[in-house]
Amino acid sequence: MAFTHLHVHTEYSLLDGSNKIKEYVARVKELGMNSAAITDHGVMYGVIDFYRAAREAGIKPILGCEVYVANETLDIHTDKHDTGRHLILLAKNEKGYHNLVKIVSKAWTDGFYSHPRTDKQEIAAHREGIIVCSACLGGEIPKLITAGEIEEAEKRVMWWKETFGDDYYLELQRHKATSPNANQETYPLQQRVNVELIRIAEKYGIKLIASNDVHFTNEEDAEAHERLI
Repeated sequence: MAFTHLHVHTEYSLLDGSNKIKEYVARVKELGMNSAAITDHGVMYGVIDFYRAAREAGIKPILGCEVYVANETLDIHTDKHDTGRHLILLAKNEKGYHNLVKIVSKAWTDGFYSHPRTDKQEIAAHREGIIVCSACLGGEIPKLITAGEIEEAEKRVMWWKETFGDDYYLELQRHKATSPNANQETYPLQQRVNVELIRIAEKYGIKLIASNDVHFTNEEDAEAHERLI
């Protein structure tokens, strides 16, 4: 079984991703993968280009978005510094795609503050056909674990589990820096968070996925990506 990228940022994650869609799809095919996702930050501008390129290459396209989830509801704006926590949403069918479009569109029209933000109520109201993954260190659960709030992290995990059932996944990432000029702080933190994520997954019977927070296509693109951001 081939590995499938489920957490991927393209050039449509503006000033953040340098992963060009055609190059990404070509690399996926070169590596023998038969499916891949697109999950740009807060937007879905690239899904049509990605869908067409993937289908043309014989790759199954998985359409998604890494949304920003507000700590409060979109009707309450007491925390003006709340730019949201990351969360991966993937459409598993046509209904899920339409619901994802609704969530992302409202995040721009009603929830924008620094980023296009959604909230848990919106996601729950449009949950049909959507898969949820807990995201990177910028996600709600990893942030709580990093802060040492393990009990609260478990409570939040259970809300997602009760809302999405088997369509909720805890997401493991492990990006060891191979260059001395690269960020050396992320990997140890991911290792620490992963221990708790695995424990929580086993405790509550939640499935795990392994993802690579893709922002560029090839290893040699890393320095150019650093310059971009």
